[in-house]
Amino acid sequence: MDAESSTALALAGWLGGVALPAYALGQVAAWLGVALAWWTHRRWVVPRRAPQAPPTAFLLLNAGIGFAVIVAAGALFAELADELGADESLGRLDDAFSLGMRQSVPAGTLPAFAAVTRLGDPPLLTVLGIVVALALIWHRRRGLALAWTVALAGNGLLNTTLKAVFARVRPVHHDGLVYAEGYSFPSGHASGALVAAGMLAYLAIVLLPPRWHLPSLLLAATLAFSIGCSRVFLRLHHASDVLAGFASGACWLVTCVLAAEAARHARRRRG
Repeated sequence: MDAESSTALALAGWLGGVALPAYALGQVAAWLGVALAWWTHRRWVVPRRAPQAPPTAFLLLNAGIGFAVIVAAGALFAELADELGADESLGRLDDAFSLGMRQSVPAGTLPAFAAVTRLGDPPLLTVLGIVVALALIWHRRRGLALAWTVALAGNGLLNTTLKAVFARVRPVHHDGLVYAEGYSFPSGHASGALVAAGMLAYLAIVLLPPRWHLPSLLLAATLAFSIGCSRVFLRLHHASDVLAGFASGACWLVTCVLAAEAARHARRRRG
């Protein structure tokens, strides 16, 4: 093993040893990132004053930003997927992180993570999907209902397909709190939570007054990040599985939001 690999393994083990503080710092970083992105969007993309450019220009600018997110998330997913077959180097990093985490995370914290992880269970997301879709249809928001349904159902199909392609075995988990079957890469809970929470935040931005927009985004970031990380703490997924789930979910979420915005823009032009 070369010096670079040894350093990477040592770093992964150290991160596992400080998994709880790292989780807290990661959550704060997610909040700050969302707040900064929202401020930037409000300041430069949709200024408070009447825009000088036509609506199409703002649609194209949003599309450009979305494309950048898709490229970045896609690159991360591709890198992780490529490392799966690179002499199991990714697996060794995951194992080093998991070992450090097992030695540092108190067993008493696991029931809390077990409760959090159930918020991303497919049956619960299915019920949520149906309830929100029916509510949108009831309020004559059929376009948003379609976007919401396609986002959730499409992500489920995408994740199932990716898992079948990579066929990565799950880590062993014997704590008895939560049990999971099937393949591991990418994490369906991570991608599903990101898409569902992200789409709910998008619906809030479209339908609710501005004062609710940033809180909705912060809540979405909290849920998605916590549900994804809970899978690692419970050893239901490798850390790289969750990163890949976030990456694939981000790609699909941005694609669905851009498509929904394009459809809304077209309807406004017609109406």
